[in-house]
Amino acid sequence: MGEALNIKNSEEKKIKILGYSIWRLIAYFLIYSVIGLGLETVFGIITKGVVESRQNFLYGPFCSIYGVGAIVMILFLKFFNKNNNTLFIGGCIIGSLTEYIISYLGEIFFNIVWWDYSNIPVNVNGRICVLYSIFWGLLAIYLISYVNPKIDKLINFIKGKFSEKTLKIVIVLFVIFLIFNFFISSFALKLFYIRIIHENDLKVENREEIDMQYEDIENNEILKKIIEIFFNDKRMIQTYPNLKVIDLDGRVWYFTEFLPDIQPYFYKFNITIKNEIESIFKFKTENEKNVVNEI
Repeated sequence: MGEALNIKNSEEKKIKILGYSIWRLIAYFLIYSVIGLGLETVFGIITKGVVESRQNFLYGPFCSIYGVGAIVMILFLKFFNKNNNTLFIGGCIIGSLTEYIISYLGEIFFNIVWWDYSNIPVNVNGRICVLYSIFWGLLAIYLISYVNPKIDKLINFIKGKFSEKTLKIVIVLFVIFLIFNFFISSFALKLFYIRIIHENDLKVENREEIDMQYEDIENNEILKKIIEIFFNDKRMIQTYPNLKVIDLDGRVWYFTEFLPDIQPYFYKFNITIKNEIESIFKFKTENEKNVVNEI
């Protein structure tokens, strides 16, 4: 009786957000960020035929939009978890809002465009589009019905193998590392952004301020040495191969365009699955035309 009461009191003392403890939400972020990196890597292989970095931070195998997206969807989809139809609608709304906010904050903190859907029909400021909203809806059904229950089992299994104190120490260390990683990545990206803009004379907002910051960097020998060792062009391009910026004329510039001598990927395949499918489809279409012509 006393032990049960202690467990209940311990549970009540834990800080929770919509029924989930802070510790579990951090665990979700870690696991889903790693899973997201794997998915993005596979996506890169299929669509571009390359193994390239899809991580958001300079250090660690994390694609944080998946970690943040998973947490937000797990927290708020509980209000839509009546059936697959409501889950789909909730996923479309919550996933799209999350994607829009992260894209917006990324441009504020990092001064770069993470993704751009301007060429996809029915988009909002290039940040979200109907196609990916549908993807978020389908993902919500799969996440809540299949994936997250297995992740919960994994977390509970790990909790059973280690003491609560040990796990909390590990998570606290991870959070400290993540905060450091965020700020050092932001700093490195800002320096990279300034270099690319100034050295290639791109017409963007706050250009005068950027030029002044570039001069400050050039006059700081210690900072230049840090950039050369830790944040050089090769390191930045290979970590963030899809960085781009939009100039005042609305043109999208990929950073790789200005550094053609640096290989932005780790490995390139001779063919891509996407091209193979398109080739097969094109071949079938041509055959159908030939049959029609013969008739």
